[in-house]
Amino acid sequence: MNILILQGPNLNLIGVKSAKRGKSITLDKINKGIRRYIREKDTTVKIYQTHSIEKVVTLLQRNRNWSDGIIIAPGVWSTYEAVLLDTLELIEVPTIEVYDKNDNKDYAANSLLSTVCVKKIVAPVEEMFVEGINQLINNF
Repeated sequence: MNILILQGPNLNLIGVKSAKRGKSITLDKINKGIRRYIREKDTTVKIYQTHSIEKVVTLLQRNRNWSDGIIIAPGVWSTYEAVLLDTLELIEVPTIEVYDKNDNKDYAANSLLSTVCVKKIVAPVEEMFVEGINQLINNF
């Protein structure tokens, strides 16, 4: 299975945010954990982190035939980026939206993407991508 992981703007400075909660979580640690987890699975991942919605749309378009599933952490984009909604709808790849349950903003509750995503996961940031991978592997 080929999984595209897109990490949006709300993972920016995750190390600073987690330190305020007394933890030491960084994007690098999260990504290493993802790669370690999939080692024993018949799965390949591409991981991208960007603050640019234009880059995300381009990545989705370029990887639509490669991807068997997509995991996206859209953060604030989920509440107002209709171009992201349209792109996910057009490419028709099973997509899971993931949100950090410890984020003080509730983007998950107001997501426009829920109409095109097959699942929404709200979990601690260090677990949400692995949960998404499991859902894609076991259900799609």
